[in-house]
Amino acid sequence: MTEPLRIALAGLGTVGAGVIRLIDANAALIARRAGRPIEVVAVSARDRAKDRGVDITRFDWVDDTAELARHPRADVVVELVGGSDGPALTLARASLAGGKSFVTANKAMIAHHGLELANAAETAGLALKFEAAVAGGVPVIKGLREGAAANEIARVYGILNGTCNFILSKMEAEGRDFAEILAEAQRLGYAEADPSFDIDGVDAAHKLSILASLAFGTQPAFDQVAITGVRHVLAADIAEAASLGYRIRLLGVADAGSGGLFQRVHPHLVPLSHPLAHVTGSTNAVVAEGNFVGRLLFQGAGAGDGPTASAVVADLIDIARGEFGPPYAMPAAALAAPGAADTGERTGRAYVRFTVADKVGVLAEIAAAMRDAGVSIESLMQRGANPDGSVLVAIVTHEGPERAVAQALDKLRGSASLTGEPMWMHILGG
Repeated sequence: MTEPLRIALAGLGTVGAGVIRLIDANAALIARRAGRPIEVVAVSARDRAKDRGVDITRFDWVDDTAELARHPRADVVVELVGGSDGPALTLARASLAGGKSFVTANKAMIAHHGLELANAAETAGLALKFEAAVAGGVPVIKGLREGAAANEIARVYGILNGTCNFILSKMEAEGRDFAEILAEAQRLGYAEADPSFDIDGVDAAHKLSILASLAFGTQPAFDQVAITGVRHVLAADIAEAASLGYRIRLLGVADAGSGGLFQRVHPHLVPLSHPLAHVTGSTNAVVAEGNFVGRLLFQGAGAGDGPTASAVVADLIDIARGEFGPPYAMPAAALAAPGAADTGERTGRAYVRFTVADKVGVLAEIAAAMRDAGVSIESLMQRGANPDGSVLVAIVTHEGPERAVAQALDKLRGSASLTGEPMWMHILGG
């Protein structure tokens, strides 16, 4: 009988327990597809006594997570601990240095340290797999690394955070404001007690930097991602977008050209004619545009024990088959060091919302600032007074350079007419 692939598993939370359940439930099918059985032999977590709904007494228990890297029977280490540094990174380095392939769902660690780990894996002839780090069970990494490998990718973009998409689509359906929907998302388990990484766009930025590296053959460059989250989106913005034929989605967008690598996570107005406008709830969706394959859409559950465990075990099946390959679709040494693109030179249409005092001359002041910066206004809308006496003014611009909009907002900054920070959202084109 062919020897099984033996796994040491770090982290027994929702996903870790899901991996064990999946391997148990589909053991025969997995063995047929992998060419040999896959079995867990050792586990590590913070609390040995916690009831996780799976029997862990059949596995070796290891108190120190880092010791899994030296477990004598394990061939592969699976890390589901999380965090860009700390125990997860220590375990990754030790596993690859100790001759064990490594599988992770940790997007933060791959975004920050993926190049180092890819170099270590390639030098040692080991596998480094991270399908579960982006979009849960949606096989977007495999799709870019393998399915679209022959294509030059012009752009990759999409909905990369299920928490934000749940909040925005719920606001859209019910007309309620952000804080109220966030509290509900926390009660339902869609949002963490501290949701900052999600709602401020950091989680999506980690994922975008990984996708950009795979799509464009560049070294991961998380520090170059421009990030704006969704905490300042109002129900009024969503209603205004709907009246114009758009829906608001937090998108990660990346492209690469002669001007450098562009990466941005930002709320966008998405036309109703675009498939991303119809992605609701906690679903993730990624679009990649290849020069021969055309537009590819990857969509599905972006989190949860089942989808994420499915991606982890898919990586294990690849390793069991001996399908290693470079983690970023080309050798790490061949990845280009990207310079950041100048976003001011980008052109597009924008939605800009102002909260202003209800007094004479405010609209003229805004229009003058836009005119002086060279921004052409397509439409301007003013809505009724809020309880505090302020009103909302929303502008949609004609296509033009982003630098002009930024200059107009700089000119208005500090104006006594504005009672809150402007909200600038890009309008998705193409």
